[in-house]
Amino acid sequence: MLNCAAIPADLIESELFGHERGAFTGAHGRKKGMFEVADGGTLFLDEIGDMSVGAQAKVLRALQSGEISRVGGERSIAVDVRVVAATNKDLEAAVASGQFRDDLYFRLNVVPLRSPSLRERVEDIPLLARAFFEEFGREYGGRPRQIDPLVFDALQRRPWPGNVRELRNVTERMVILSGERIGPADVPRDERSAGKPDAVVGFVVPMPADAPAGLREFRDRAEGEYIRAVVERCDWNISRAAAELGVERTNLHKKMRVLGIRRGGEVA
Repeated sequence: MLNCAAIPADLIESELFGHERGAFTGAHGRKKGMFEVADGGTLFLDEIGDMSVGAQAKVLRALQSGEISRVGGERSIAVDVRVVAATNKDLEAAVASGQFRDDLYFRLNVVPLRSPSLRERVEDIPLLARAFFEEFGREYGGRPRQIDPLVFDALQRRPWPGNVRELRNVTERMVILSGERIGPADVPRDERSAGKPDAVVGFVVPMPADAPAGLREFRDRAEGEYIRAVVERCDWNISRAAAELGVERTNLHKKMRVLGIRRGGEVA
């Protein structure tokens, strides 16, 4: 694997194709590049959108001819390498602006795979967050924390431009700074939303004129209102609602039947 964004432009060709002794200042010996090292296998080029145009031309030549030349060398070396490339940039826009070679783009774009951002799969956030909470709970204190279901609702409303890496960092911070139970108040404020009104976390159960006579009836009514609010917010996606509530999908179905929560006149 080579992270193209982490290698300076004047060194990336050496990292990819190697160099001969004396090829440049500091080249005290011969070095194999990543293409040689990966011969017969797979080379993963991460952040290829940040690769210099000069290096792009040599990568294209290597892919088309199956041969490379070390920096400062005159001999061609045959390599058999499968290349997998990844980027978070819009390569089509980079091609249009001249920042990325169109011939290399089409050479790489054989089997394109698009990984959706975290905001495009918010239903995965509770599952990922639970796994991170358990991991950091064991790391910082020896046991997982208790998580209020409203925490996942708050996490699902964040933009997550940093995707899963950002979610992991946020959950670690919450575990470090919280007590035995993590609640909505422990979710750090998103500084990118500074100046915007904060979304209301939670709900209010009004006290109607026909208030229930006993605690059990009030509890059932409050629980029903809360479950209905979550299910409606999830557009009646029971799997997602169950994940937010922290219960099994089958248990949520049973609870909805008991409480008479229906959609369109039918039992949910």
